[in-house]
Amino acid sequence: MPLAVAGLSNKIRKQAKKRGEMYGFLFVHASGDQLRQITALVDQGVVRPVAGKMSGFGQAPQAMQSLPHGDARGKASHHRRLLIPPRPRRAARTAPAQNKQGEATMSTNATPNEPVITSYANAPARTITAGGVTYAYRELGPKGGIPVVFFVHLAATLDNWDPRIIDPIAKGRHVIAFDNRGVGASTGQVPDSVEAMADDAYAFISALGFDKIDIFSFSLGGFVAQALVVKHPELVRKLVLTGTGPKGGKDIDKVVATTYWDTLRATLTRSDPKEFLFFNRDPVGKAAARAFVNRLKERTVDRDAKIKVKAFQTQLRAITKWGRSTPDDLSKLTHPTLIANGDNDRMVPSNLSEDLHRRIKDSELIIYPGSGHGGIFQYYEEFAPVAVEFLAR
Repeated sequence: MPLAVAGLSNKIRKQAKKRGEMYGFLFVHASGDQLRQITALVDQGVVRPVAGKMSGFGQAPQAMQSLPHGDARGKASHHRRLLIPPRPRRAARTAPAQNKQGEATMSTNATPNEPVITSYANAPARTITAGGVTYAYRELGPKGGIPVVFFVHLAATLDNWDPRIIDPIAKGRHVIAFDNRGVGASTGQVPDSVEAMADDAYAFISALGFDKIDIFSFSLGGFVAQALVVKHPELVRKLVLTGTGPKGGKDIDKVVATTYWDTLRATLTRSDPKEFLFFNRDPVGKAAARAFVNRLKERTVDRDAKIKVKAFQTQLRAITKWGRSTPDDLSKLTHPTLIANGDNDRMVPSNLSEDLHRRIKDSELIIYPGSGHGGIFQYYEEFAPVAVEFLAR
């Protein structure tokens, strides 16, 4: 299995105990027909899965002993669809910052006078050290002006950005994508709060010598971007927030169960979890999912290290904490902001994009119909030009 899938959250366990109930699922080499029936029920919203103990096929005897009885219950769900059509200074790069120990930071792997690269598949891999952490990053596009820094999603590394989104932006802008602390090829340990992740992002950006940036973010990256702009509003000129929601947003803390369930479904069908997490399971969504996953493989050299299970689990705890925290006052933000999502986001509910839109004055909102968490990747042909135009204003 690509990730260890185990255990209930304490909240679900306590609720089950109060009711005197036990919940459990045991999958032992389900036939293709059985698996398709189970998946169809979940996709149709007829059954809402509650994850109990999950075991690999090789652990079937132990799982059977630990599951004397079980109880599966269904819950009907309805999804509201909304479509809001899209509305059609140079930064000073200062001397390298100092890290927490007062030591000068230093970028490596850079070559002077290198040609402009506008393809993410060919973007050079670089590192820079700040505060004792070595950050891995890639940069492309013409240098100069305000860079666009990309903040990536849960469990993602540098290899998880869609080139059909990055490449059009890099044609006219300096683009930087990075692994935050403890992720991919970056050193250190992943922090257990979104705010600490934002502090690390600030250290990385400062080490590069920028005092003004634009941000393009997706999912968890959108949480980090919000935390960063709340603490350092002077650093950010423009915000692109996609597939994300505000601090304290309703049901954000349920992303753990959704992630584990879809990871299990992907494992059983030998698929990439993002095909389930990011896209609807209808013919259009499935085709878009396969195309997206294939695009992520276009880079064939200098691939990033995969995220470690412990780092992934720590990110999930940070997301849960973010979802249960007191909301930030986003009405104070005056930054031009573009918000986008699909109309059926199962990870960060789509109505939270509307919530962000209400909270951030003069923000712009796009909701793409018939799409999920990865709506911008399914609709990249429509979304990429909108993002380019927004960032170029």
